[in-house]
Amino acid sequence: MTASLKSHSHGQTMVLTISNPEHRNALGPDIYAAGVEALNVAENNPEIRSVVIAGEGRHFCAGGNLQRLQANRQQPPEVQAASIEGLHNWIETIRAFPKPVIAAVEGSCAGAGFSLALACDLMVAAEDSVFVMAYVNVGLSPDGGATWSLMRALPRSTALQLLMGGERIDARRLHQLGLVSRIAASGHALEDALVWTGLLNTRAPNAMASIKELANDALTQPLHTQLASERDHFVRNLHHPNAGEGISAFIEKRPPTYR
Repeated sequence: MTASLKSHSHGQTMVLTISNPEHRNALGPDIYAAGVEALNVAENNPEIRSVVIAGEGRHFCAGGNLQRLQANRQQPPEVQAASIEGLHNWIETIRAFPKPVIAAVEGSCAGAGFSLALACDLMVAAEDSVFVMAYVNVGLSPDGGATWSLMRALPRSTALQLLMGGERIDARRLHQLGLVSRIAASGHALEDALVWTGLLNTRAPNAMASIKELANDALTQPLHTQLASERDHFVRNLHHPNAGEGISAFIEKRPPTYR
């Protein structure tokens, strides 16, 4: 069965499903390219207000296909470098995408699959799902932004424990560490993620885009620069029609209708 990235709409949410169940939804270049294309389409479609990334069947994603990696060892190094660039292009596209992206994790979430989940804005994980930075277990170092994400989210020693140890860690522990946003019952991660996007989709899209941009910039900006950015976004959003609708709805005690 050929690995692919399936796409369908659930209300105003685009659901992207990694489909390679024979190999626990292992990733590959075709999936990376499809992921970038899907997000570009979603960005330009005002009817889509959020994206959920899930895996087909019982698992989220096992990371890279080891058979493909073994075969690439017989190829020039540029072959694998190009493949990783495809993954990294998808990761950067997720981070820059102006709408919420939620990972819905069931079963195994390993290697580049873990990196992919960390790149999303929010993560819903089934209570029995298991995560592992598996790279070191096969003599490899991380890709997909794993070091970038973990070193910003966790104390240095905790991040290195995951990266260097290659040990399995369960969803509840990651929830305690703040990496998993919400725990779902087994088999219900996607369902719970869609309930969450149903709420997020009611928010003003321009405000959501500003929040994501500001949150991304806050990791590297000095306070003075961040304050200036917050000012500019606030003023721009105040003069957007959605602010008029939101303020009026609050005063009139009714749900707002944003566009």
